[in-house]
Amino acid sequence: MIFRLRYCAITLMLLIALSFTFERQAHAYVDPGSGLLIFQGISAVVSGALIYFRRRIKNLFTRTQPTTTTAIQPPAVSSATDQR
Repeated sequence: MIFRLRYCAITLMLLIALSFTFERQAHAYVDPGSGLLIFQGISAVVSGALIYFRRRIKNLFTRTQPTTTTAIQPPAVSSATDQR
């Protein structure tokens, strides 16, 4: 099994190396602002993911003490309302 996986990995690396060897000239233009647009998109995805998972990320860095549940007590009645 490992031999087969190694054989596939070597074959894949050779194919990638051959594709770089026989590359052709690209007749295309990349705008200088395209890099900033890509950076803005990546930063938006990262910040959106951080906001979406903020509670889980916060729980990774904080320790909480186990809380005990207590019975809910009715509010205390003041003595001023008892005298009327």
